[in-house]
Parts: sequence; structure tokens; C-alpha cells
Amino acid sequence: MSQVFAKNSTSKLSVKESFVTDENVFWNRRQFIQRFTQSAIGASGLLASGALLASEATQKNENAKPFNTAESLSSEYVVTHHNNFYEFSTSKSKPAELAKDFKPGNDWTVEISGEVAKPGKYSLEDILKFTATEERIYRLRCVEGWSMVIPWTGFQLSQLIKRVAPTSKAKYIEFETLESRSTFPGQRRGSLGFQVLPWPYREGLRMDEAMNPLTLIATGVYGKRLPGQNGAPMRLIVPWKYGFKSIKSIVSMRFVEKQPVNTWQKSAPREYGFYANVNPQVSHPRWSQASERRITDDSFFGVKKMPTQMFNGYGQWVADMYKGMDLARHF
Repeated sequence: MSQVFAKNSTSKLSVKESFVTDENVFWNRRQFIQRFTQSAIGASGLLASGALLASEATQKNENAKPFNTAESLSSEYVVTHHNNFYEFSTSKSKPAELAKDFKPGNDWTVEISGEVAKPGKYSLEDILKFTATEERIYRLRCVEGWSMVIPWTGFQLSQLIKRVAPTSKAKYIEFETLESRSTFPGQRRGSLGFQVLPWPYREGLRMDEAMNPLTLIATGVYGKRLPGQNGAPMRLIVPWKYGFKSIKSIVSMRFVEKQPVNTWQKSAPREYGFYANVNPQVSHPRWSQASERRITDDSFFGVKKMPTQMFNGYGQWVADMYKGMDLARHF
């Protein structure tokens, strides 16, 4: 692994999924062993078998294959050192430094409330017991015009939604990030006496968007636990939308009847809407979205300009959800 994802590696190498998955499966061996133990096989001596772990890895990769991009990965260093996480800092490089002591574990809890039959506080450990962890290699497109290709580890959000049993009144989900000024220096008032954004950070999805098989809750990246600067211990990944929709460090999910207002929509409604679907035909008020800068390696010189794809290239799985909508008005 170290030879493939070293700090000075570049994404120009063609990285196979297996390089990522093997360590990922090892990290998630607790869930695998638990599921295997409950099966009828019951041969305890086989639990540590490399063949079984490889089989599990293959199965997960097969499940994810329709969604995985074959594009070269951005390096691990750039993915973990080029981050928009304003709760830490508005600088893209500082979150990695400021998050070094933010290492939440499986005791992290998410409060699920609103229009659901099974509300309550769910620990990440409990959630991982009834969800299936897999690897997804997705494109990430930032509204600022840069992009990456990232191997996330996580589970489909739909699995969690089905578990808590939404009522017929649940039309949207509102997500909320942890609010903690002791953890997040960016949430404190600055020297000018104001905050960059209203905290806590909030995002929302329509129910059909949340149930789409592409929508992921990420708990890891590059086969390792999700680091603080990437939204530990769990964040939303919605690959056909701009990156600001992928809310980090989630502590709350509210199932609601009315469309929620997300943080950037509230802060700058002329520039940011609720849907935030990647759309090269609709410019941001201050720049074009027709092209993007793909950041590949940790030197940050590995930047390739390329045309932006509608829905970030995931249209075959998501376009039907927006049929008949004016995507310039519902931006």
C-alpha cells in the first residue's frame, strides 16, 4: 500500500481497486466476522482465512462496479490535504492540521427524528451492524470548479432509511453537522466579530435522492477510517451534486415534510440553491461551470482541465428524478 499511496505518488499510475479494497476489508473485519458468525457455516477456523476475506472483497467490488469510475484516482495526500471544511478553517490546507486530534470513534451518535417510526439516537457502531460496508470510487466535483476521484468506504444511505421506517409524511431529510466550538475553531467568532457561516451546518435531500443507490454515507477513504478533515466519522456523499451537499461529521437526520433550507442557500441564495446538481450549462453567478480542474497528485501541479459532465457523469442513474424540472431555475 505505501508504495502506491505514498505522499509523493501521482494519480497517473493506474491504481487497481484491489489495492484499496484489501485494506478496507481488513478494517471492516469486525462487521464481516459478525455476519459470517451468524451464518450456518460456523467454521471458526475459517474466519481469518485470506481466501474468505478476498471473496468478501470481490463481492463488494462486484456490487459497486456499475457505479465505480475507471478514472485514475487522485492521490491520498491530495484528498486528505485539500479540503473545504469551514468548521476548521476557510483555508483548504489548514483543516488537515487542525483536525489531527479530532478522531471520533464508533460511539459517535446520530439523532434520527421527525417523520419516522423508529426515532432515537443511533451509534455508528449500531448502524454498521445493520448496513453493508463497501467501496465506491466516485468523482467529486466542487462548486468552485475543481474535481477529484476518490475511493470512499461506506454504506448506502437507503439501508439506514429503511431501518428507521419513514412515514408517508417524510418528503425530505435535513442533515446537521456537529456544533462544537471547542472542536471546530472555525465556528468561533473571528476578530471581526462575525462567523463565516451560520452554524451548525445544514444540508438536505429529497427522499428519492436519499434513496438513490448512488447516495452513500462514507465512513472511510483509501481503505482507512475517515480522517477529521474529510468529515469523520461519517459524511454524506452525493456524487452527482456539487461537493458542498456532502455534509460532514453528521450528528442529526430529521425526516421532514417541507423542503429544508441548506446553509449555503441561506447564506447566499443567489449563488447556491437546494438541488446543487452538477450542470455545465448553468454558470455560477461569478464563474462558468462548463469545465473543471481535476486535481490528481500531491504536488498540486497534476491539474488537468476537462469539460464538466451533466450530473457529474451519473445521469443514467439520476436524470429521471428531475424529468420535467427547469434545472436552471431549480439549481
